[in-house]
Amino acid sequence: MKKKLNSSHRLAIYMPHSLTHENGKMGLGVLRFSTNEICCVIDPDHKGKNLKALTGIDKSIPIVSDLQEAVQLHANALILGIAPSGGRLPDTWTKPIEDALTAGFLVVNGLHDKLADKFSYLLSNPKNKGSVWDVREVLKEYTIGSAKANKLKNKRILTVGTDMASGKMTAGLLLNEKLLQNNFSSSFVATGQIGITISGQGIPLDAVKVDNAAAAVEDEVMSRQKFDHIIIEGQGSLGHPGSTATLPLIRGSCPTHLLLCHKIKETHLKNPVSHIPFPDLNRFIKMNEEVASLCGVFKRPNTFAISLNTHGLTKVKADQLIEEIQHKTGIFTSDIVRYGAQGYLTTLEKS
Repeated sequence: MKKKLNSSHRLAIYMPHSLTHENGKMGLGVLRFSTNEICCVIDPDHKGKNLKALTGIDKSIPIVSDLQEAVQLHANALILGIAPSGGRLPDTWTKPIEDALTAGFLVVNGLHDKLADKFSYLLSNPKNKGSVWDVREVLKEYTIGSAKANKLKNKRILTVGTDMASGKMTAGLLLNEKLLQNNFSSSFVATGQIGITISGQGIPLDAVKVDNAAAAVEDEVMSRQKFDHIIIEGQGSLGHPGSTATLPLIRGSCPTHLLLCHKIKETHLKNPVSHIPFPDLNRFIKMNEEVASLCGVFKRPNTFAISLNTHGLTKVKADQLIEEIQHKTGIFTSDIVRYGAQGYLTTLEKS
């Protein structure tokens, strides 16, 4: 039996040995943005510790060691909150998932492996009340993109990054949230497993055939054409040799605005391509805008703001780097997580 999250689901976020690791971004995204009740985080390394002290997320959610404790806290949905290397299911997760399904949980899976197939022997048993949501399942067929979005009159804001995991989803969600709070017409297009899990809709872009990826993005954008603002969740980076996602996002959304996300603490792309340095930001901004405009065929998008990821830096150091980047680029710069989205909203509406 397959189904998605709904408001009745009480979440346990499964993050063994990973709460403070970058592989835990799925769980951290759900912790930050989910509107469901979150009963606990499962990570035996940090049992009983303070969530805010570990992650900066200001929520009173207990950290427990195993699924049994989550059951006692009345959880009924298990979020697989880690993105292991290659997006494959670790063998050590099989028993906890079996236990969760046997206990009647919905297991929310953002990995490439399809758990509905792997655990079909449990799911096909009529006595079993558990279920699986394979978030990366592609639910429809797509054709070829045709730049339909270029004719729309609304603002289409695509988050782009200098690297993977640079804060594109977070920036997009926070900007969309701020627009809605201020009574603007806005919709968020999720394109990855975390955004889809949080919003309940979108496209698992990395599971779509590459020839159809632009059409998949275009389909989502066109379905939201009544909104004055469409925030498109970025993936990957034009500057990353292993990324193919940004170009179909650009072609499918035909963005009018770009929001650049950058990890200011880093000087190089993260492993396994850490031998490649970040390019000059001004040149990188121009490259993204030139690619998006198709060398002048389409209207050139405006990189209206930069979101620096200053996590782990002191406020003094963060403020110094924010000021330096804004001076260097001439573009409004802040940290949308540290300082909020109001400045981005104000800048967007003036652009």
